[in-house]
Parts: sequence; structure tokens; C-alpha cells
Amino acid sequence: MPLPPKKYDEPSVFTAENLLREARRQKSSPNGSVPEICLLDPDGDIVRHLLAENRAVKCPHWACYHTDLCLFEQEEFQFGVLGCAVGSSFAVLVAEELFASG
Repeated sequence: MPLPPKKYDEPSVFTAENLLREARRQKSSPNGSVPEICLLDPDGDIVRHLLAENRAVKCPHWACYHTDLCLFEQEEFQFGVLGCAVGSSFAVLVAEELFASG
């Protein structure tokens, strides 16, 4: 039996908002937002350094299954840093989830 024709003009059901909503529900994560400035750290060196220096903590509001968002302060500003977001499509998904998280 052949597959039905694709409906390219319809919006995707795989939106960052839907992914995060379901992840929050399944992980019982609290609602909340992320810092206004977040960094993608492709190799994870920044994250590992901040954690080793006890300068970062995991964000309790980050619901993504595959990454941890760490929070740290520098000169009275709070930043988020996300390690090991390697590859353009994965980095774009993570960026979309950051936007959807506030």
C-alpha cells in the first residue's frame, strides 16, 4: 500500500514549543524561562570549566532531553551556556528551544 501524498503546505507538528511542553510533562519540569543571553558551546569546554570551578548550576527550567543548560553569572549578568550542541541541525533545534523557553 503506497503512502499518502505529503502535505508540504501544512505546518509541522514538530515545533520547539510542542517538544518542550511534552518534555516538561514527562520530566515533571517546572515552568520558567532561560536567561536572555545563552551561548552554544560546541565542544563543551566552557561548560566543563564553569562546573569544575563551581561557577555554574543546571537550569531547572530547561526541559530538553539531550542537553543541559547551565547558568552562570559574570559581572552581575546571568548567562546560560549549553555544551555539546554539535552539528547545524541540532544547534538550530537547540536555538529554537531556547527561543521557545523565553
